[in-house]
Amino acid sequence: AWNLSASRAGSQIQGTPGIPRPSRRRKSLAIAYEAGQGDGAEPRRARWEPRDWREQLERIRQMRRSRDAPVDEMGVHKCYDSGAPPEVMRYQVLLALMLSSQTKDQVTSAAMLRLRRRGLTVDSVLQMDDETLGQIIYPVGFWRNKVKYIKQTTAILKQKYGGDIPSTVEELVQLPGVGPKMAHLAMHIAWDSVAGIAVDTHVHRISNRLQWVKKETKYPEETRVALEEWLPRDLWREINWLLVGFGQQTCLPVNPRCSQCLNQDICPAAKRL
Repeated sequence: AWNLSASRAGSQIQGTPGIPRPSRRRKSLAIAYEAGQGDGAEPRRARWEPRDWREQLERIRQMRRSRDAPVDEMGVHKCYDSGAPPEVMRYQVLLALMLSSQTKDQVTSAAMLRLRRRGLTVDSVLQMDDETLGQIIYPVGFWRNKVKYIKQTTAILKQKYGGDIPSTVEELVQLPGVGPKMAHLAMHIAWDSVAGIAVDTHVHRISNRLQWVKKETKYPEETRVALEEWLPRDLWREINWLLVGFGQQTCLPVNPRCSQCLNQDICPAAKRL
């Protein structure tokens, strides 16, 4: 009888109102927020990236495997004396970049060779008169302006940097005749540092043709900013070399060779060109 009563009592207690049953714990949902944001922040938006860009990039790599474009054989990375002291080597890299603006690689390479034969250092350029310097670098594009910029920049390097070149993009672009593209390439080649993407006319043109920018850009610096918003940083160094050679051989400014391009079926511009 006692056991029966206890059993009934137990059943009454289990069903007694006012004693809550254990509730299941709800699983918390993990929501990604932008860095530095706390509670109540909006969920992180998916990063924009161009359609088919990975496949396009891989196909460009395939087309560039031979490494036989002018930039490969006569680019700035081939124009300096690799056996020179580090500060002299860096100075030669900067001068080659200044000469290369709106100038074919073949012409820049030849001008640098003539300069190096005379002993290309900060002191040798400062001792050279403008007429002689002009005769040596001719026929690079805008050679008269470049004579002026080279002499001004070289004097600044001597006075402010002890004959070396600045080690930041911000300081490099303050030098006469040095733009963002040159500054980023100087960081890549002279300092082995990647601070941003070097965008020249080839990178600018091809990025717009492939629609690697959200909206069409008019200037290379706009393109640089647009690319850096989505392109993984580990590709920033490679992308200049790839697209410059691709632009010299296949994706030409006028009459591009679309029929020879591996991207012709996934290039937004292929049907328009």
